[in-house]
Amino acid sequence: MTKNDLEVIVFGGGCFWCTEAVFKMLKGVVFVESGYAGGNIKNPNYQQVSEGNTGHAEAVKIEYDPDIVSLEDLLTVFFASHDPTTKDRQGSDVGEQYRSIILYSTLEQKEASEKFIKELNSSSKLGASVVTEVKALDTFYPVEDYHKNYYENNKNQMYCQVVINPKLAKVKEKFANLLKNI
Repeated sequence: MTKNDLEVIVFGGGCFWCTEAVFKMLKGVVFVESGYAGGNIKNPNYQQVSEGNTGHAEAVKIEYDPDIVSLEDLLTVFFASHDPTTKDRQGSDVGEQYRSIILYSTLEQKEASEKFIKELNSSSKLGASVVTEVKALDTFYPVEDYHKNYYENNKNQMYCQVVINPKLAKVKEKFANLLKNI
């Protein structure tokens, strides 16, 4: 496998610490990086994004091998691991920086994401409409070093214990067939 065989997609599903930890568990995902995307400020930092006026979302850039994990599987995990029906909010995290967003790098990803959302919205299981934004990936800004691999480096922190661990347990239970041999 070469770098040219990989595809890139960016997901924002609330706190990037959570989203990063979820996608690092999946087979076929070769690289996950937290950052900021979808906004209009160049080279934003955490403080600026946290204030909620940059247009950027906390997001993760995912490089994956489509021969091992399908985009549909990634979308399934993405939508199952956060609430895509709440605008600018995930749990107690509130603001545009916590919105549900997909930033695609190919037309195929755009079409698949829009189709997936349409199918979710037509299903009676979800109830509320999906508010996930779908737009082209422009620029992705990596996070500051202290946010990188946050869960791996801080598993004993209260946030990791209370918020991230239950989310990871849910993913492990629902998507065992997609997980790397951890």
